Formats: sequence, C-alpha cells, structure tokens
Amino acid sequence: MLVIIVGCGRVGSELAKLLSGEGNDVVVIDKNSSSFDRLGGTFNGVTTTGNGFDLELLKRVGIEKADAFCAVTNGDNTNLVSAQAAKKIFNVPKVIARIYDPQRAYIYKALGLDIISGTILFAAMLRDKIVESRFSSYLIESKDVGVLEIEVKNDLVGKTVEEINLPRELLVVAIKKIDGVFIPEPKTALRPKDVLMAVVKVESLQKVKAKFGLEET
Repeated sequence: MLVIIVGCGRVGSELAKLLSGEGNDVVVIDKNSSSFDRLGGTFNGVTTTGNGFDLELLKRVGIEKADAFCAVTNGDNTNLVSAQAAKKIFNVPKVIARIYDPQRAYIYKALGLDIISGTILFAAMLRDKIVESRFSSYLIESKDVGVLEIEVKNDLVGKTVEEINLPRELLVVAIKKIDGVFIPEPKTALRPKDVLMAVVKVESLQKVKAKFGLEET
C-alpha cells in the first residue's frame, strides 16, 4: 500500500513509522525539513519538503498511484485543501484529514470528506472517563453509541450472548479472554472473567449500568 502523509508532527511521524514498520510504502511531506528528525533512523520511507497542496509535488511523489492520503498538519486550512486535492483531483481511494475546529469538521464531513477531529475525540474521551471509565464512545466517533466493557461474574456466568443482548440498546460484539479476543455466536456461553465488548446507546447507558451492576466505576 502506498500512503502519503502530509505533516510530520507528533501524529504524522508516529503514523508514518507505524505504517512503514508494517511494510507499507510511505511518503511524508512537510514544509520544514527538520520535522523529519522525528522519524528516527529506522524509517525507510520517502521524505519530501513542501506543501501538501502543491499539485506538482504530489504528482512527483506518486499520488496518482496512492492508496491512501492523510493530512495531519497543525493547520485546518492546509489539511482541508490538501485532502480536497487528493480526493477531487487525484481520486485517491482513501483520504483522511485531521481538523481541530469541531464546526468545520461537521461541515466537511457533510461534503463527503473523511474527517477526524482531535478536539471532538479528546473531549469524548474525557467525557467517557468522567461518566463511566469502561465506556468509550470515541472508538466509533459517535455521540449516540459507544463501546462498554462488562466483566462476566456472578449472575452473568453461564448465560449466553443472546440472553445478554438488549434489542436496540446493547449488542455484544466481542469477548476478551486470557488467550485473546473473539467474535461470539448468539449461543456462546459466558465464562468467569470473560470481558464483554458491547455496543450500547449512550441514552441507555445508565439503564445498562444498573442492569449489569456497573454503578460504581
């Protein structure tokens, strides 16, 4: 996979190292060449100094063959313009832009861009920890549903997944065990110390916590 990353700050450099370490072809673009120092000595991708919305530069680094494009600079305008160029001009299959301003994030999502708002995600993470430490709505970037961890103990032991599920309110999607994580079937029986990963509606969170004895965080 060929991935082009615009911005070699903390996020961009870590993303580049992760993708490169997994065997992907990675190109990193940043207007400051000193930013590439964050990549360390083991990074085996390509680095290019310039702007992520420079069409000629993008062509030189192979954007017409790119599988994914990520704009993660510290400027919303740069990220939005770069992402739009990658999506609209070069038709890159997967384009993601990092945006700080929540209002702009909603607007550009509505226009079809794949936007990640660090501000929204971080606020959601803090909210989740305040409301319920086992709840993570930011995992699926939604204010309406989230993922709740439920430890199997007491009355839950021996029950099946379909007995746990609550129509339109809670759905068990995975079970964490000592030896790994797996996707259960409706008839899967629950064992002591299993940890259920369940999608739950935020508006039903208090009801679910009460039902499964999760009042204390």
